[in-house]
Amino acid sequence: MTRFKHPFTISEGTTNPIQGHVELEQPLPYQTKSGGSGFYRPARLQLDDGSSLDLVIYHNPFTSAFIYIQETEADPNLLDLTGLSKKEIASIHRLRLPGQLIMGAKRTELIGHAVDEILGAPLLYNTITPHRQQNLAVFPIAREGLKYGVAEAIYHNYGYYCDEILLDAHHVFDSSVPVYNRKVELGIFKDKDLDKGQKDKIKVAFIADSIASGLVMKEVIARISVRFEYLENVEVVSPLTTIRGLCRLAQDEACRKTHVRLHVFETLLNALPPDYYYSAHYNIPELHIVPELDREYRAWWGKDASGNAIADTACAGYGWSEVFYSPRKQIQMMNGELTRRHGVTITDIIRKNLL
Repeated sequence: MTRFKHPFTISEGTTNPIQGHVELEQPLPYQTKSGGSGFYRPARLQLDDGSSLDLVIYHNPFTSAFIYIQETEADPNLLDLTGLSKKEIASIHRLRLPGQLIMGAKRTELIGHAVDEILGAPLLYNTITPHRQQNLAVFPIAREGLKYGVAEAIYHNYGYYCDEILLDAHHVFDSSVPVYNRKVELGIFKDKDLDKGQKDKIKVAFIADSIASGLVMKEVIARISVRFEYLENVEVVSPLTTIRGLCRLAQDEACRKTHVRLHVFETLLNALPPDYYYSAHYNIPELHIVPELDREYRAWWGKDASGNAIADTACAGYGWSEVFYSPRKQIQMMNGELTRRHGVTITDIIRKNLL
C-alpha cells in the first residue's frame, strides 16, 4: 500500500528540537451513514525518541466544507457580519466561502453531520461494537467540544446511550511557562454522578476538542486516566489538529499508558509563531486526502500586494471557540490578523472572489 512520509523538526527554544515524521497510508473508501461515500486515512506520528501516536484522517462532504471551500447560497446576515454593504449583499445569489466563515449555529450543525459520518467509519466501528453502552463515555470539553455532538453521533450510529462527563479545561496566563506563557486550569469535572462500579466499567473514552498546542488535551487525558483506572482506549475527535500539538501528546506519560488515537478532519495543520495557536494549512499536496480541494482553498485566499500566499498564514480556526459562540468576534479576529500580516480584510477577499 502506498504511503507518504512527512518529516518534521519542531523547536520550542530548547537545545533539543523534537524530530520525527508522520506516515500516512493511502485513503480508503467507506460507505457513510448518509448513504454517500467517504474516505478514512490511517496515519501514525513517530518521533525519533520512540514516542508515537495513532491517527485517522477523514474526508466527506461535511469535513470538506469545514476545512476548505464550499459553494453556498448567499446568507444576508452572514455577509452583513463580514462588512459587505446592503447594496452588494442584495446582488449576490451564490458564492464560495472558506470554512472559517461557517460560524455559530450553522457551524455546530455542519460539524455534527461530519462527526456522524466519522463515528460510523470502519476503525471506530471495530472499536465500539465489541463493547456495551456502559463501557463508553464521552468527555466534551467546554467550550468548543460541547458543540461537536459526539454522544449524539454514537447514538445515531449504534443506538448507544453513553454517559457524558463535562469538563471545563482552559488556558490561563502564566509567564513562567516557556514559549506559550500559559498553563491549563481544569475546573469542572462532572463525574460525581457515577459511582466507582460505574467508573470501573468505562473502557473507551471519547474526548471532543481541537488541538493547537496540545496543552489542554494532555492535561485532560492525564486527569481522565487517573479517575477511570480501567480505561483501555481514548478516542479524540479533533477536527483541527496541529502536528506540534500531536508531538506533545505523543511524549506524554498518560498517553503512553493508554492507547490514544486522534480523529482529524481532512489534513494536519502547521502552527505558526509567536504563540503557535495560528494554525494554517501545509502547502504539501500529499498531506491532503483530496489535494484539489486545498488548491481551490489557496486560490480563494489568493496573494497579498507583496506576492505572499495568504493561505500560508490563514488560520484554520482563528477564534477556535469564538467561531461557535461569537461570530462577530470571529470576524474581528480574522480582520486583525489579515490586516497585520497581509494588509487586507476578509471583506476585501470576499469581494475579490465575487468578480
